Amino acid sequence: MEHGEPNFTAFQGTMFEMTFNLSNILMLFITCLIVFVIAVASTRKLALKPTGMQNFFEWIMDFVKGIIKSNMDWKTGGKFHVLGITLIMFLFVANVLGLPMAVYVDGDLWWKSPTADPVITLTLATMIIVLTQYYGIKTKGFLGYGKGFFKPISLLFPFKIIEEFASTLTLGLRLYGNIYAGEVLIGLLAGLAVSGPLGFIGAILPGMAWQGFSIFIGGIQSFIFVMLSMVYMSHKVADDH
Repeated sequence: MEHGEPNFTAFQGTMFEMTFNLSNILMLFITCLIVFVIAVASTRKLALKPTGMQNFFEWIMDFVKGIIKSNMDWKTGGKFHVLGITLIMFLFVANVLGLPMAVYVDGDLWWKSPTADPVITLTLATMIIVLTQYYGIKTKGFLGYGKGFFKPISLLFPFKIIEEFASTLTLGLRLYGNIYAGEVLIGLLAGLAVSGPLGFIGAILPGMAWQGFSIFIGGIQSFIFVMLSMVYMSHKVADDH
């Protein structure tokens, strides 16, 4: 479905002109709010024998801990535990927000999954790659970290630089492509459902099945993003890489 974007331009007509997608800002705020509420609800009444939301949150913590330990030793990777938990919760919520519905106002799409926008996913990917550089330098020192770009031979230096850009693109575009494609198909099924009685009958079962599958995809893509983030991080901070 063709649609516009609710853009807002600040400092219009000046050298500082910037355009903001209000839909992205809204959906990112809602995603952060949902994750914050889940975190507060899960840790509000801590007990030695966890139940309900606390049990769920501790499962998330153990799951992310397993991802980190599969890529580096816990002494090195433990500092990234909170980052991994935040990422996997934020991404899953962001991935599934647009599944129940899409809201259009005057032809502009306001309600969607924020990760269905390449600007958001590439920004997240860039943030991860920048963090890997920061922690690599912090762990090994500037000279020690810089030497890694010339190993095993100095001729590989240009390819190591290209690899950093390629990692950013693949990390961001993989997430965007999967979420965007899922929402496009859901939109097509929704359009078929409102086309008439026969269209509704033909679309209802595939639509429900695809909704469930899209939730699964949203979870898998969250896992893949966090896994690759920890892989990239381990390559920068671990001594055996």
